[in-house]
Amino acid sequence: MGVIDKVQFTETFQYFDNEIVVEIIDIFLNEYPERIEALSKSINDVDYDNLKFNSHSIKGVIANFVAPDVEQQAKELEMMGSEKNMDGANELFESFKVSSASLIDELRELKEQYI
Repeated sequence: MGVIDKVQFTETFQYFDNEIVVEIIDIFLNEYPERIEALSKSINDVDYDNLKFNSHSIKGVIANFVAPDVEQQAKELEMMGSEKNMDGANELFESFKVSSASLIDELRELKEQYI
């Protein structure tokens, strides 16, 4: 089983034109490397405010794709920024990178259905 709830994903986007779904996916795919880099920098710099901001931002986008586990990891990173506590942030970020990479792979596959 993947990270995306494909039934819920299909329901969420059923009334969208296919071009819009592809565009939404493409925007995320194109922004992803920059978003990951911003999260990494926030953790490395112990920048709580940017960790909170960047985690919140990517969490919102991931929520659109109905990937609850990946969204939860982003939420936990956001909470670390809010609570000004980096304990375990590197480990959580590494897990987030793995699960979000799976999300990227699944989005690429799903995108093919809308082209």
